[in-house]
Amino acid sequence: MNLVDKAIAMVSPERALKRVGARKRLNIMNTGYSNSGASRRKKSMLGWLFKGGSTKEDIDENLDTLRQRSRDLYMNTPLATGALKNIRTNVVGGGLVLNARIDHELLGLTEEEADEWETTVEREFTLWSESILCDALQMHDFYELQQLSFLSFLMSGEVFVLLPHRYHGHHSYGLRVQLIEADRTSSPPGNNPNIINGVELGKYGEVFAYHISKHHPLTTSTSKKEWQRVEKFGEKSNRQNILHLMESERPEQRRGVPILAPVIESLKQLDRYTEAELTAALVSSLFTVFIETKGDEGNAGPVFGEAIDESEQVDRDDELSYELGAGAIIALEEGEKASTSNPARNNASFDPFVVAVCRQIGSALELPYEVLLKHFTSSYSASRAALIEAWKMFRMRRKFMATRFCQPIYEEFLTEAVLLGRIHAPGFLTDPLIRKAYCGAEWNGPSQGQLDPLKEVNAAVIRVENEFSTREKETAELTGTNYWNNHAQRVREEKARRDAGLDSTYTEIMKSALQQKEVKEDGED
Repeated sequence: MNLVDKAIAMVSPERALKRVGARKRLNIMNTGYSNSGASRRKKSMLGWLFKGGSTKEDIDENLDTLRQRSRDLYMNTPLATGALKNIRTNVVGGGLVLNARIDHELLGLTEEEADEWETTVEREFTLWSESILCDALQMHDFYELQQLSFLSFLMSGEVFVLLPHRYHGHHSYGLRVQLIEADRTSSPPGNNPNIINGVELGKYGEVFAYHISKHHPLTTSTSKKEWQRVEKFGEKSNRQNILHLMESERPEQRRGVPILAPVIESLKQLDRYTEAELTAALVSSLFTVFIETKGDEGNAGPVFGEAIDESEQVDRDDELSYELGAGAIIALEEGEKASTSNPARNNASFDPFVVAVCRQIGSALELPYEVLLKHFTSSYSASRAALIEAWKMFRMRRKFMATRFCQPIYEEFLTEAVLLGRIHAPGFLTDPLIRKAYCGAEWNGPSQGQLDPLKEVNAAVIRVENEFSTREKETAELTGTNYWNNHAQRVREEKARRDAGLDSTYTEIMKSALQQKEVKEDGED
């Protein structure tokens, strides 16, 4: 007991006893996180305004604002535009390409028969995917739809995909891909407790159906608002009627959040700061000469704004606006002084501050600063480390795109091909296990690229020789191409060289000389 408590005890024992009891209760309460992150006593935490809620309060009720601000940043802020396009280009690039890989052992096929079946399917898929008729709007082929859907997913946090069938006289397949922007999935009028932000839930809380507005909610059109209810799975066919591309960050979350959501404020403030610095630098560059003369008012020179030709003035209707021009000469009346004629500006703190903010933004987007700004000025090791970290994220999102977009659409295509008799697949429509065996596929995208191609290729050769990897995988990683297509082409090329009386002696000599040079350089090191 301290001196204060002793003094109170002498005057009022009851109050002293309450103080002792309260202190003991406080000691019991202040354990674990209550001494740090959950503390309500520390001054550093008292000013922290926080309020948590369910996914409905934290996410669903804020989505409209988040989506519109995210799209505004994409359209008007270069850094946001570059970040989203950077991710889109590295993840999808020109489009993920089908590489059919069936389970031939389960299907009872030899490797040669499986290879022939896979080649046939890839040809049929090319027929469908490279036509704009695979798009419900008849504007994009399948690979362009991948780019558009993924960019929309990043920008709005989600995108919906319908898979209707509409047959066209000049196309063999009726499968169409229809992209739906996130805003159109919304709740129709009424207070149905099972519909949350356009998503209808079943009795177990599962997603049962989506409600899609026939018109975009942000349109200025005065058309009657109507909604279409689309069940997630067909009642009889169990077919997936609609695909929902979103990334969950919390359990029981049904709608996606734009990837820029955590950095919206940072991006906007940085954009304002950059614009202010750009304007200030532009004003500072407008050197103006002021001349003071003696005489009456009628002989005075032009006032602010009149030194610039009227046809070149951008704000001549505003009497309160003064325009400066490069090299302008303005006369002043007697007694008038110009306080500044050539304001110099050199904000040395601009670049370090922008770099610091960009590092934080890049961290939130899983994009190292060097990759975010495409600014590789560090050492080879540091630049390679940045690329490796970025490609961890790129590969994860590529797998997401392949699993949630490409594969379901491919399975729909394969089902139609089997029904039309263009693909022979016994048991495909009757046995789910056989169907899965036929639907096996890989989706290859753009390669990572190399900072030092020679080192990367040599490392790939060593991995293959030591059976840490395969030629097929290394070919996809290094060049993004198909090994078997390359192999067949190489066989034709070498046969043509032999038939023409040429051989690969020169190539072998150069390869041997290059290896000897590397050994010599390693010895010098």
